[in-house]
Amino acid sequence: MPQLSFFYGIIIMMNFADHAPAHFHAWYGDYKIIVSIKDGIVKGEMPGRALRMILEWLDLHRDELMANWEKACKGDPLDKIEPLK
Repeated sequence: MPQLSFFYGIIIMMNFADHAPAHFHAWYGDYKIIVSIKDGIVKGEMPGRALRMILEWLDLHRDELMANWEKACKGDPLDKIEPLK
């Protein structure tokens, strides 16, 4: 699963040809969540501060994430996305 971004110990990844709806995976230590790109709905558990950072990053990079989702569905290489600063 390609890594798209890394910030403050949070790893953001996306699978190729994954199931709908469009989403990405985020890891922080032993925590893992799946985040819907469209609406930010989360499956899984994540500490509050890390979750807030992930959702802030999502808001900043939603268009880039959707572009990567479309590439992933075609099996094309994914682009790295700027980390949260």
